[in-house]
Amino acid sequence: MNLAIAAGGTGGHLFPGLAVGEIFLGRGHGVMLIVSEKEIDAVATQGRSGFRIEKVPGVGLQGKSPLALFQFLAKFRAGLALCRRLYADFAPAAVLGMGGFTSTGPILAGRQRGVPTFIHESNAIPGKANKLNGRLATRVLTGFAECAPHFPTGKCTVTGTPVRQSLAVRVEKSAALAKFALSPERRTLLVMGGSQGAHGINQALADALPQLRDAAVQVIHLTGRDDETMMRESYAQAGVPAFVAAFYHRMEDAYSAADLAIARSGAASLTELSHFGLPSVLIPLPTAAEDHQTLNARIFERAGAAVLLPQREITAGHLVGKLRWLLEPARLTEMSTKAASLATKDAAERVADTILKACA
Repeated sequence: MNLAIAAGGTGGHLFPGLAVGEIFLGRGHGVMLIVSEKEIDAVATQGRSGFRIEKVPGVGLQGKSPLALFQFLAKFRAGLALCRRLYADFAPAAVLGMGGFTSTGPILAGRQRGVPTFIHESNAIPGKANKLNGRLATRVLTGFAECAPHFPTGKCTVTGTPVRQSLAVRVEKSAALAKFALSPERRTLLVMGGSQGAHGINQALADALPQLRDAAVQVIHLTGRDDETMMRESYAQAGVPAFVAAFYHRMEDAYSAADLAIARSGAASLTELSHFGLPSVLIPLPTAAEDHQTLNARIFERAGAAVLLPQREITAGHLVGKLRWLLEPARLTEMSTKAASLATKDAAERVADTILKACA
């Protein structure tokens, strides 16, 4: 059978969608990946020759003015028409949307075609787009059980959030550290802000670095494009060993090398942290829709897998104190076990099985 997966716009939508697509390809099915026109989608899908990849313009509503509404509707109609043409050629037996308004047109086009439609919501609470998509879809798949009450009763299946096959196997730690030219004698901190980077996290680390000089710590810091130079200079001035890059595409190396992470709390990042049993300091994106990143982080904090630190409360001294406390070996071991307990190892297979069962 053929499956259409709408998964563009952010890494949190795209990477779980790729994970499901990999399962379908491995089982001999065809996959059309519908992505946005953003750079992250082009970079993440480069070299993915097994997929048919199609770009559909994004249709987020920008503002509440009549002009904004008119532009939104015009883009949405154009995207919907494009999806219909793509489906007429590809003939999908089912459509899966991974969230956001990028999924709405593909889901609606699939419904009009009369095939089963699915959405996946990886966060603890759905955004406006997936609340709408959930009403359109045949079935709703969720990453967290806490999300189910936000959708119609009886419509949800908890699958967990899929993880890419490249992250399936942990790299031996000394080998992983060698890829970043880092020492096995120091504790390693992984700092990441998601696919777009996170200036708030970067600035917090820059301010804290002078107080970490004597902490026997080293850092893998993925800054995003805008802050790469600033952070490289900050580490050099503070004398803290670090690997600094805007992006790094072999995240299995970074997760395997790290003892502790500082990260946003998007669902895809949390899923990967739990998959590698990596304790974390979670700094939710303050502008995230419905404050969903804070709700995600609280699930991990309640489980003892993470510490939640709101961005507005960060000071250099507070952050350094948290890091020194967390980097104690016994505490890292305990939190690592608790983080691993939150992982759903077969989430991509669960999503695939649910879709195939509906198409049987």
